[in-house]
Amino acid sequence: MRTRRIVLAVAAVFAVTVVVAAGVWASIGGPGYGGWGMNGGMTGPGGMGPMMGTAPYALPGDGEAVRTLAQTRSRAQAFADQLDLRVGEVMQFTNNFYAELLTRSGDGATEVLIEPRTGAVHLEYGPAMMWNIEYGMHPSGSSGPAQVSATEATRVAQQWLRGRDRSLTVEQPDAFPGYYTLHTLKDGTVAGMLSVNAYTGAVWYHAWHGDFVDMSEPGEAR
Repeated sequence: MRTRRIVLAVAAVFAVTVVVAAGVWASIGGPGYGGWGMNGGMTGPGGMGPMMGTAPYALPGDGEAVRTLAQTRSRAQAFADQLDLRVGEVMQFTNNFYAELLTRSGDGATEVLIEPRTGAVHLEYGPAMMWNIEYGMHPSGSSGPAQVSATEATRVAQQWLRGRDRSLTVEQPDAFPGYYTLHTLKDGTVAGMLSVNAYTGAVWYHAWHGDFVDMSEPGEAR
């Protein structure tokens, strides 16, 4: 019975995640899932495999609110353990907590969100769900060599920002399977993040975070 309750809870959290992701995407101007191209038009995820993969997409909350980066790291690692991954950078925003998950060798694997009120963990909306070719909702394992290099992704991201807010710049990209994620900076301080598709060059801004609060790298005590 307890196992059944856990399975149902995971399913419920995942269903809510998908619905919210769709709502977020609709709120920034496009039907369905995909990303903003360099000219502001829609581009789709490119049909990367079946709708559902075998990876877990959510971890139910443990009943404790998450208020610190240390708690964020602990909850994210509980999710990562299911995939034999480890937690890299964690970040706090006004709307949620964020963590990047890495392979044991240190390569980018995927990105997750941690809900402050419940401690629930799920794949991040947008690119982690729709563009990640290994851990996302459209896993394919491989779609051929990436067409966009890290250097090109940086140029694409900066060009995209230039047309919207010239006060923002970007840091070096973190590579994930099928896409890159970059921090956006304002006066040298993290302001948010966006992702660039490694096959199409589409840009997807992470509009769901709210304002940046704090961040920590592995080994930092906070």
